[in-house]
Amino acid sequence: MKGLYFDGTGMTYREDLPIPERTAGKSLIRILLADICSTDKEVLKGYRPDFKGIMGHEFVGEVVESDETGLIGRIVVGELNEGCGTCLYCRTMREKHCLNRQVIGLSRDGCFAEYMVLDTHLIHAVPDGLPAEQAIFTEPLAAALEIVSQVHVDPALNAAVIGDGRLAYMTAQVLSLTGINLTVVGKHEDKLAMFAPFARTALLSEYPPERELAAEECFEYVVDAAGNESGFHLAMKLVRNRGTIILKSTYAGNASIPMSLIAVNEITVVGSRCGPFEPALKLLAEGKVSFPPVELYDLKEYRDAFASGAFKAGFRIGNPRKKD
Repeated sequence: MKGLYFDGTGMTYREDLPIPERTAGKSLIRILLADICSTDKEVLKGYRPDFKGIMGHEFVGEVVESDETGLIGRIVVGELNEGCGTCLYCRTMREKHCLNRQVIGLSRDGCFAEYMVLDTHLIHAVPDGLPAEQAIFTEPLAAALEIVSQVHVDPALNAAVIGDGRLAYMTAQVLSLTGINLTVVGKHEDKLAMFAPFARTALLSEYPPERELAAEECFEYVVDAAGNESGFHLAMKLVRNRGTIILKSTYAGNASIPMSLIAVNEITVVGSRCGPFEPALKLLAEGKVSFPPVELYDLKEYRDAFASGAFKAGFRIGNPRKKD
């Protein structure tokens, strides 16, 4: 089959990859669409140095083989983390923290190929009428929803999102649904313009390192979705004493963290990553959130896809089979 293979140092397009074999409890999925995420780009920079295999974890596909026959032929999306099923984390509904988990596209073969196998319990059917081109946003939108799963967001307070990229855009839309007073801080005026319908926007240049901020200028909740070390340092500047920083950024490299200020100012720091799929699908199906179209490429055009400056780029790999 066709796919994009990462050999530990770089990625290549191949047409000789074996179609994966399904075992009990798993389903074989024919991939229709697959999107590139910032984490995929970080893999190419060394984020997962031990990984070798097919990349990608955001997909819409069609189930072609499964023990659950009702899923066969259904258009689906799927979660990333396959736990062992027996450890303390799996037994206490924390499968994504299983110490032996396998993560599609990061520690086991992912979705940048014609077929993929996934644990059946991680599969979610796409609601009828929701186009694949919108359902493809389920995984990153679920990651944004994880914030309100972890933190009680008081809509009478205020919040800031740092970053003007894809994850920041999804996070801001989710937070805006609470009715909170929301500000998005980013580098690019053209990108920030997209946030204007649901948030106040501010350029990063409004918060130079040398300028001290009054408490009234700061925020009770600050989400770091910048994707680099500077985001956390700005979050520390923007958060009020006894406020909360939600860390959404994942990137290769280490950050220098002012631990004394976290303790002295009693800052709560919450790490946040994968989230609930069913609410994400519901928001998409009901049109409560919306995103620009995905720029789609053929798998062999992966260099252009990864270099794209579009809001979201990905691959059109297959088409749904016609129903009898």
